[in-house]
Amino acid sequence: MTQPLKQRVMTLIEAELPADGRLPTERALAERFDTSRRLIRQVLDELEIEGLVWRKQGSGTFAGHPQDPTGDLAARIAGESDPIQVMEARLCIEPELAALCATRMTDAEILRLRTLATRQVAADAQTIELWDGALHRLIAQCARNRPLLTAFSLLDRIRSNPDWVQVRAKARSRSSIAVPQSEHEVLIAAIAARNPAAARQAMHDHLSARFDALMVEFTTPVTDVAE
Repeated sequence: MTQPLKQRVMTLIEAELPADGRLPTERALAERFDTSRRLIRQVLDELEIEGLVWRKQGSGTFAGHPQDPTGDLAARIAGESDPIQVMEARLCIEPELAALCATRMTDAEILRLRTLATRQVAADAQTIELWDGALHRLIAQCARNRPLLTAFSLLDRIRSNPDWVQVRAKARSRSSIAVPQSEHEVLIAAIAARNPAAARQAMHDHLSARFDALMVEFTTPVTDVAE
């Protein structure tokens, strides 16, 4: 009964979502789709279970996966870091998070991970970063290691800076979008196979490829770009 409505909400998310990922209110959605707030709430409940939206009391509903609040410290050091340093730090932390996920992620969480990866495949240039960030956040949280999650959240908050998002978007445009998608498929397969070593390597390979693309963006003079 809710499937057609759910698809319309997802189409709205993919086509009209603002940079912060916030959805219109339940009332606004009900008016837009000429339906009841009860059905809208039911659809949002289903999307939340699937890991595609999250709610913040008093702020509304957002697409993707929530940032960890311990990342607030990032605002104090963002000006002292650059995307290269953040990628170096991610390479130290996220492969171990992936390895832990291979032993700790539940089947339901793996399904949510696959759903996020599917949304990224279908995303346009505006929302691909949102779904990519949501996927990596879910892995970090499902590793169930509080100190590592705090370290990841610090980096995640820094990389969500709009200027940094723009840099990553440029780096992403230099290579095929299909490449990170296939890397995510390998990563999820390793986690689903409960293979920590393979998951660690898959995450390392994925981030190394993004690191290389970012380095090209930082070292290529603008006048030399001919794409």
